[in-house]
Amino acid sequence: MLISGITTMVAIAAVIGVIGYRVFRSEGSVAAVDVTALLPKGARIVATAVAEDRIAVTLDVGGATEIRTFDLKSLKPTGRLRFATEP
Repeated sequence: MLISGITTMVAIAAVIGVIGYRVFRSEGSVAAVDVTALLPKGARIVATAVAEDRIAVTLDVGGATEIRTFDLKSLKPTGRLRFATEP
């Protein structure tokens, strides 16, 4: 019973430590940024998603699917993934 009690206390301390780390690691409010991303002519946005420090935008460009990622804080492009069918 002593071992399970100590294990429980260590687990609770670990959870509280992770929560505290994430709270104090956040940098507070971020200054407003105004950015215009240029898309290819005829492209349309199919979906958007946010994950940790990235924004993913799914595009339909002339029948082909493309995913572009942007940094969440600076809104600068970080990558592009294009999909094509095999011949």
